[in-house]
Amino acid sequence: MIQNLPPVILASKSPRRQQLLAAMGITYESLLKEVDEQFPPGLKPEEVAVYISEQKAAAFAEHSGTHLVITSDTIVALDGEILGKPADAAHASDMLNRLAGRAHEVYTGVTLFYQQHKVSFFDCSEVFFRSVTQAEIDHYLTVGQPFDKAGAYGVQDWWGLVVVERINGSYTNVMGLPTERLYLELKEFAGRARQRQEKL
Repeated sequence: MIQNLPPVILASKSPRRQQLLAAMGITYESLLKEVDEQFPPGLKPEEVAVYISEQKAAAFAEHSGTHLVITSDTIVALDGEILGKPADAAHASDMLNRLAGRAHEVYTGVTLFYQQHKVSFFDCSEVFFRSVTQAEIDHYLTVGQPFDKAGAYGVQDWWGLVVVERINGSYTNVMGLPTERLYLELKEFAGRARQRQEKL
């Protein structure tokens, strides 16, 4: 149980992140701003996830005086190459074919921003896919929702249920919000905020 949190803004339109934060027992307001998700060349996948989450947090600077802003960004990496959201069905099919029968990494960067105090971190999970047929990929493109997800799949939907063999690391991180790490960071954040208030 986390006490003494200020009002929380979750800067995400993702229903998965919203569900996870609510399941943690945290009351929040969901707001969204369009943010340029371009990043400097040469960054590692985990650095990209944190960089974009910090860019999202910066867009909510005017809210950070009264609210704790939580932002995040999730990316999929295969052999160090970042796989973003697919542009179309053909792109999604290509991504899933590349990921099939192999392991890849999912990184989620998270930023907490309140009264000019900012904390950023990331979590990484290793995800293993079994081999699949083109017919299975085509079926998923019909019944799933791959187009708004990094790597063209959702671990919580049909693909995750039948293709993901195992995960090393946090399952919720693959969903888009590493709740285990987030809980600990929020507890520490709330404790520091309480200490600052006591010094006033």
